[in-house]
Amino acid sequence: MRSVPRRRFLQSALVGGAAVFLPPLRAAAADRPLRIATFRADVTPPLGHPLCGGWITPATELLDPLEAIGFVVLGAGAPIMVCAVDWTGILNQAHLAWRTELAAAVGTTPDRVAVQCVHQHDAPFVCLRAHALAQEQGLGVVDPGFFQAALSRVAAAARASLASARPLTHVAQGDAVVDQVASNRRVLLDAAGQVVRMRGSSCRDAELIALPEGLIDPRLRTVAFYSGAEKVAACHYYATHPMSHYGKGRVSSDFVGLARRRRQAEEPRCAHLYFTGAAGNIAAGKYNDGSPEAKVRLTERIHRAIAASEKTLRPVPLRKVSWSTCPIFPPADPAHDVATLRATLANADQTKALRTIAAMRLSWRERTEARTPVVVSALHLDGISLLHLPAESFLEYQLRAQRLAPRRFVATAAYGDGGPWYIPVKEAYPQGGYEVSVAFCPPEVDDVLSGAIREVLAGAETPA
Repeated sequence: MRSVPRRRFLQSALVGGAAVFLPPLRAAAADRPLRIATFRADVTPPLGHPLCGGWITPATELLDPLEAIGFVVLGAGAPIMVCAVDWTGILNQAHLAWRTELAAAVGTTPDRVAVQCVHQHDAPFVCLRAHALAQEQGLGVVDPGFFQAALSRVAAAARASLASARPLTHVAQGDAVVDQVASNRRVLLDAAGQVVRMRGSSCRDAELIALPEGLIDPRLRTVAFYSGAEKVAACHYYATHPMSHYGKGRVSSDFVGLARRRRQAEEPRCAHLYFTGAAGNIAAGKYNDGSPEAKVRLTERIHRAIAASEKTLRPVPLRKVSWSTCPIFPPADPAHDVATLRATLANADQTKALRTIAAMRLSWRERTEARTPVVVSALHLDGISLLHLPAESFLEYQLRAQRLAPRRFVATAAYGDGGPWYIPVKEAYPQGGYEVSVAFCPPEVDDVLSGAIREVLAGAETPA
C-alpha cells in the first residue's frame, strides 16, 4: 500500500481493501455556541446470525434489543461524536467503516468519532476481512448485509439528531463504588508467578471464588451534559466484562445493558450511555455463578451504582471543549506466522473458535503491514477527560491514565477498535493465562499504548 500522510489517512475508509480518501472539513467557528445532540438506533441481529464471531451458538432467541447510543458535540471545531454499541467488538476495516459513515452523517472527519463496544458476548463480533477469509472455509463471522443495514440505521439516527441539538451549557462528574460485581481474573498464581487457573465471567470453583477480588477499579464514573438545568445525556463507565451467562444463542445486552435501560426508563428525557472500561482482565466471576438469579443481582448492583453516582453530580458551566487523538501502530506478534494461521483456518478438525481466531489474526497481520493506524482519542471538558482505548485493554491502562492526569476526572472506555484483541500490560506476558494466549500483539504494545494515553491526556491543554 502506498504511503499516505498521517492526517489524510485518518480521514480514509477501507472499502473492499482500497483506501477512499475524504476531503478535509472546515472547522466550525471557534466562537459558535456549544450544542449537543443525542441519538440511538437498534442494532439487534436477526435470528440465525453469528454471535461472538461465530464460535458460539448463533442467535436463536432475542431476549432484549441491542442498541447503539451516542452524542454529538457541535461548536468546538468540527463535530465530535462518541457512540456506545451493544456488540462484542468491531474490528479493523469494520471499525473504520463505522467511524467513516458516522462522520459523514454529521459533517466531520473519522478521527473525531469514537465508537466503543460494550462487549456483551451474545452479540455480533465483526471483522469484515476475517469474515471473508472464514467464508472461504465455509465459516461465517457476520452477515455483511446486516452489518451495513445496522450501520446505516445508526448513521441516519445521528444525522437526524442534529435538527434537535440543544445548547450545551453545563457538565458534571460523579462516581460511586460498585458493590460485588468486578473481580480480577488472574488471581491464582503459582510460586513461579504463572497463572494457574482463571476466574472467568462466571465461576463455580469454590477455591477461585474464595480468593480476593484482586486488582480492580471499584468505582463507576458518570459524566453528564446539561442544557440549562436539564440533563441531556449521562455517560456511565465501569470496568468489568459485562457477561452473566452466554453461549446459548439468547441475544441480550446483559446485566449492564439492562441496568442502563432501567435507568433510561426512570429518566426518559436524558440519554443514558454505558461504556465498559479497560476490563481485559476483569470479570464478574467472583460474584457470578452463571445462574439467572445472578444476572438479576448483577443488574441491580450496576443500576444502584449508576443512580448513586448521579446523586453526586454537581453541574458547572462548561467553558472549554477540546478533542485530542493519537494514531498508533501496534505490532503484530511475530510468533503468529501466516502459514500456520492459514493452515489452522483450513483445518476442519480444529474448533470453530480456533479457526475463526486464526482468520482474525490474519486480518490483523494484513492491517499492520498496511500501516493502518488504531486511533486513541479523548474528549476534554474543562477538568474532565473521556478517554477512548482500543480492544480489550487491561485494567492497568485505565489506572495508569488516572495517575497520568491526577488533577483531572478521567473516565475510560475501552473496546474501541478491536483489531488487536487483548492488550495486556508487559508484566502479564511472562505470567501466561488466557488473555496472553489470545493477544495479537507482543509485549511492546504496552509502550505504544501507554505513550498514546500520555499524549491524548496532555492534549487537554490544546485547543480543538
